[in-house]
Amino acid sequence: MKSCLIVDDSRVVRKVARRILEDLHFVIEEAADGKLALDACLKKMPDVVLLDWNMPVMNGIDFLRQLRRAPGGDNPVVVFCTTENDIQHIQEAIGAGANEYIMKPFDSDILQAKFAQVGLL
Repeated sequence: MKSCLIVDDSRVVRKVARRILEDLHFVIEEAADGKLALDACLKKMPDVVLLDWNMPVMNGIDFLRQLRRAPGGDNPVVVFCTTENDIQHIQEAIGAGANEYIMKPFDSDILQAKFAQVGLL
């Protein structure tokens, strides 16, 4: 089974994403901010990170930049999932190493489509 780290400061968003991804047979871990997510990745890299942008302690873009510099950090597929939907944010995320970008709110069909696009389904 593939592993997914869901990184979002909203417990509700993490719960919804967990339910959808567990139905798609992913093993799920959660982190409430980028620092906790980076710590989790340094212990064991997931196959995919579903990543929010705006979080306390460490935001999503700072997490992504540090992840991509870490040993093995080029391996996880990173899918941003955020309310930041302007072209500047999208370009910054892709430039920092994100593989895909999903706008909130999302549903099961959107997650399945994006995960299929990046070869995870």
